Amino acid sequence: MSNQNTNKSIVLFEDFPVRREWIEKEDKWYFAIIDIIAVLTKSDSPGDYWRKLKERLIKEGNQTVTNCHTLKMRAKDGKLRQFDVADVEDIFRLVQSIPSKKAEPFKQWLAKVGYERLQEIVDPELAINRARDNWKSRGAPEKWIEQRMRGQEIRNKLTDYWQESGVEKGLEYAKLTDIIHQEWSGLTTKQHKDLKKLDKEGLRDAMTEAELVFTALAELSTTKIAKKDESQGYVENADSAKKGGGIAKSARQQLEAATGESVVSDENYLEGGDEKKELE
Repeated sequence: MSNQNTNKSIVLFEDFPVRREWIEKEDKWYFAIIDIIAVLTKSDSPGDYWRKLKERLIKEGNQTVTNCHTLKMRAKDGKLRQFDVADVEDIFRLVQSIPSKKAEPFKQWLAKVGYERLQEIVDPELAINRARDNWKSRGAPEKWIEQRMRGQEIRNKLTDYWQESGVEKGLEYAKLTDIIHQEWSGLTTKQHKDLKKLDKEGLRDAMTEAELVFTALAELSTTKIAKKDESQGYVENADSAKKGGGIAKSARQQLEAATGESVVSDENYLEGGDEKKELE
């Protein structure tokens, strides 16, 4: 099954990441089945669960397994690997075979995200509005949302430059991001997530406004330095990342010296906290 001319994406169901891939010639999304299994069962080994379920369904003559395809998707280690995938209709059928309290809310969610891409092609603003609505539903005030969206625009410009300069998506993007983050904050992204006691939630959505500001400053500085130095490939962009993160580090240290307060926080912002109350 060809996966050319596709738009890859990850969507969240209750903070569980679900990989999907848009197949242009079929005008439909395909979803990673093991991600669906993880959502519905919370299994630590969704791959094993799927193998056993697949064996049972085959013995029962279930057509859903026959309809499944494989696609290359990004694995946790950043490498592309083959995964079993299914379209919206077959995922609906598959859900019926998995006992789960989340089955009904998941089906409602799937019905929405399985078709939203068609609408977003016609009107890209829908995707922006949906993100804003999601943050609002989680209790974020407008000031935080605006900073989060500005930060995303800055991030997009940085990754655009990485793509143009020969950096490989996936693992190299993640490694460069970690260099920037560790340089400005003093923590790797994993250490920062551990500090906030995050599991599968996104770090940026848990950041305070101050953390978002310094992340944006670090990434903006990195982009400008990389363009000035005409950085190419991973090694040269890693040097730019360290310099860009260093600029934000200096600013952070000056602010902390003036206020006596740490910028890096253990607060999971969208779960509530003192800074959130101050912004409202």
